[in-house]
Amino acid sequence: MLHNHIDHDRLFKELLENFFAEFMQLFIPLASRVIDFEHVKFLQQEVFTDVTAGERHIVDLLVETRLRDEPGLILVHIEPQSYVQQDFNERMFIYFSRLYEKYRLKILPIAIFSYDQIRDEPDNFTVDFSFLEVLKFRFYKLELKKLYWRDYINSDNPVAAALLSKMGFKPEERVKVKVEFMRMLTRLQIDPARMELLGGFFESYLKLNQKEEEEFYRELDKIDREEADKIMQITTSWHEKGRMEGRMEGRMEGRMEGRMEGRMEGRVEKAREVISKFLSRRFGDETGDLQQKVQEENRLEVLDRVLEELFAVNTLEEARAIILKNLSSKALQ
Repeated sequence: MLHNHIDHDRLFKELLENFFAEFMQLFIPLASRVIDFEHVKFLQQEVFTDVTAGERHIVDLLVETRLRDEPGLILVHIEPQSYVQQDFNERMFIYFSRLYEKYRLKILPIAIFSYDQIRDEPDNFTVDFSFLEVLKFRFYKLELKKLYWRDYINSDNPVAAALLSKMGFKPEERVKVKVEFMRMLTRLQIDPARMELLGGFFESYLKLNQKEEEEFYRELDKIDREEADKIMQITTSWHEKGRMEGRMEGRMEGRMEGRMEGRMEGRVEKAREVISKFLSRRFGDETGDLQQKVQEENRLEVLDRVLEELFAVNTLEEARAIILKNLSSKALQ
């Protein structure tokens, strides 16, 4: 899920289009109390050309909705900002003025600052003289890095879960942030597709390395077993989907044998890793011999079958029987 180049605009657009009401309820509660979320329409992205600067500006998210206690429509303009930009407040005003010129509706402007620096961004743009205040334009601002991540872990809001990865936390807290994110997912009553969207957003910004992954599974040992099992099932389903997508990608790219072998090796390695971590977390140090057998297995279809069957076991003996049965079989070679 992590790439060298992160498409910030796309990630935030997908998150907010799927969870617009939840975003407003979490961060703009006064507005959310009067917005009619039964009427929400995402408008086509607006492109404005700045003739003097020779630049094109794109409005990231524009939502048509209405207020419960007022007639007519309003617009909500949300602008995620992933890097520091001088005069950003002026750009917000320019967007506002262009949108108002076109639609002639009330507009609620919101800026989301998602970069990692800690700054004090202005939430207004003014034009004035010593003798007259001509203009004072204001907008909501949300500076994610200034939010303390632990303040949100008890929330059942999916946007809070996804944005944990962009909030303020120390480098040594990365694993704990991932654990709490997964715990939040187990409480959410949402479909698998939107759950995967949240996972993709989170891991685009907070991807654990191998050492941190090992610590992550050790941390799962410290929480409720039923809750930990749910987390394992979620991560396993993502692994399975990734495996299927890898197969499809391999077919679409034709007979590029070397690349396909590389992908296959990667999926085999990932399957071994998930099984070993499951055994270690579920049954402890007594599974060293089983983990060794898993590491020696190269057949992806066998590893996938083992992984699927393991979730039904209750005892180490059952797990041992499943692994020995499948890994000794030559039927799938």
